[in-house]
Parts: sequence; C-alpha cells; structure tokens
Amino acid sequence: MIFSKKQNKLILSLITFFVILSLAISAFSTETASIDEQIEQLRNILGSSSSYSAFQTTMLLKSAQNLIESGISFEDTRGIIENSVEKSLDAYSIKKVFDVILEAQQENLPTEPLFNKVKEGFAKNVNKTIIISVISAKAENLRKAAEILDEAQQEGLEINGREEMVKILADSLENDVPDESLSWLVKTGTTEGKSILEISEISEELSYLSLLATDSGLSPEEISLLFKKAIENSSNIEEICENIQNSLETKISTIRIEGGGEAKPSTTSVSGALPTSSEEGPVSIGETPPTQEAGEAPTETGGAPEPSTSPEEETPPPPEN
Repeated sequence: MIFSKKQNKLILSLITFFVILSLAISAFSTETASIDEQIEQLRNILGSSSSYSAFQTTMLLKSAQNLIESGISFEDTRGIIENSVEKSLDAYSIKKVFDVILEAQQENLPTEPLFNKVKEGFAKNVNKTIIISVISAKAENLRKAAEILDEAQQEGLEINGREEMVKILADSLENDVPDESLSWLVKTGTTEGKSILEISEISEELSYLSLLATDSGLSPEEISLLFKKAIENSSNIEEICENIQNSLETKISTIRIEGGGEAKPSTTSVSGALPTSSEEGPVSIGETPPTQEAGEAPTETGGAPEPSTSPEEETPPPPEN
C-alpha cells in the first residue's frame, strides 16, 4: 500500500512536469510564430517600395527583429519602417536609426524620447542626416542623465522613478544645463525629499535660465561658471535660481555696455532641436529677405551706371552763317 502511494506521487509529478513542458513549448511556438508573422508584415511593407534591394530588405528585417526581441514594440518598429518607405528614406539610414534605438534599449535607457524625435523628424520632413544626428545626441543625453543618477545612487541616495528622472535630466542637458548643476539638483532634491514633479519643475527652471544665457551670447563655459558660483553661494534651491537670474542680468548688461547696444544673440541652435523643414532657406528667423519694390526695374550688381547725357550735349550747334 505504501508502494502504491509512492507510485501515485511519481505518476502525478510526471504528469505535472509534462503538462508544464507542453505549455512552455506551446507558448514558445506561439511567440515564434508571432514574430515570424510580424517580420513577414514588415517584409511586405518594404516590398511595396522598389527602393530597397533584396540584400537591404534582409538587413532591415534582421535589425527590426533584433529590436522586437529586445523588447521594443512591434507597433513602434513598424511605424519607423512605414514612415521610412513613405518618405523614401534609404535602407542604411533606417538601419542607423534602428542601431541607435537598440543600443539605448540594451543599456536600459528610455527609448520613448528617441521614437518621439524620429516621428517629429518625419512629420517635419527633416533631412535624414539631421534625424540621425538629433536622435544620437538625444541618446547621449539620456546616457549622461543615467550616469548622473548612478553616481547619486553610489553615494547612497535612493532614486524613485528612475526612468522619468532620466527623461527630465536628458531634456535639461539638451537645453545646455551643465552636468554639475543637474548632479547637484538630483542630490539636493533627493536629500530634501522632493518629489519627481518638484525636481522636474526646478530642472525646467534651470533649462529656461540656461537658454536665456545661451541666447544672450554666453558660451557653455561661461554658463557653467555662472551656475557653479550660484550653487556655491547658497544651499537653498530658490535662492540659487534667483542668484543665477541676477548674475545673468548683470552679465547681459555688461555685454550691452561693452558692445554699445543689444546683447549679441547666440548663433548656435539648441542641441537636439529639429528644424521645421529640410527645405528651409538661409534667411534667419525674424529676418525678411530683400524684395524688389513694385514698379522698380531690377538692377545688375557690380556694374557701374552709364553716364547721363547733359542737356548741352543733346542740343545741336547753331547753323553757320
């Protein structure tokens, strides 16, 4: 009777094992079939365009599969391919976009900001080179933001809402807020128990001040020094922001006095900003291109005007007697 109970337990254990194994195999087969179906959908999208060779199609499908298997949604992956086909983006540029996103995903960085930049670029018909440059810069800022949080955690600080914090800090880095200032913000804000919303508001304020400084013609080194002095002179966040504002106003006034007029705006654009269109001309924002007045004949440049004939030269000589 004891032997029979042992047999029953053994049989029951074997049945349970095979049921679990069967379910696992079934789930794996379903997932594999699902990925195969997704890749086939992407193949059909690429095949709808004559712009991609068989080699390029295989290359892109492999990159797309790597994205999906790493955890990127099929919908996001398909969206990039659909937009790329619609905008006639070449295969190697698509792969570069995929590579930047995959690298960020493998480093556990938020990828949503990267997809947003790509979508923005497609919507504005931005040149492919600019799209790749912008998302690469965004990925680098996300990487720096993650390093700032890692440093704070190594010092024993507990960071809540890490992914959201990385996005917030990356946006500030994009607006040229110095790394040291953001590191100080994370440590001070966390120590004081500030919420993510509060830290986000302070970060946005620092971004505003940094953009104001950049537009006033200050170099990144000058901005970094200005922020550093403000932080060293106070431990209160509100006072620090006020000190930065006051120092900035003083600096702008000095520039105006020395320059004898308005502060010279910065000629550099904000890192990561996408232009409205790749078709934009060289005319700067706020400037009006020279126009010809109505009714005025165009004049050739570089040519000297012909001398006018005086009335005396036009009057014939009197007849001789």
